[in-house]
Amino acid sequence: MSISSGSTSASISKSEFLSSLPPWRRWLAKLNWHPTIDAQIRALESERRELESEKRELESERRTKLLEKEIALLEKENEQLADLESRLDALLLSADSSSQTPPSTGSS
Repeated sequence: MSISSGSTSASISKSEFLSSLPPWRRWLAKLNWHPTIDAQIRALESERRELESEKRELESERRTKLLEKEIALLEKENEQLADLESRLDALLLSADSSSQTPPSTGSS
């Protein structure tokens, strides 16, 4: 009792084909199953997920570094503006004290 390869059409699935086999032939098909292929596929999928995770981490670190640089530039600019403001205040104070304006009488 053998099934020729010509009797199976391309339209039936592997499970349908195996179910049509006698029990001893199904058992032989199970022996030919290679779990290493499944394990390799799982390992590759796991590696792909890890690489995607690392890529997201690297992107996050890159954005963090860019933000830190921008913050440092803004802090430096704030310090420069504060220095310029203090110089301007000093100039205005010295200009006010050097000019002898008459005291205001309160009437306009």
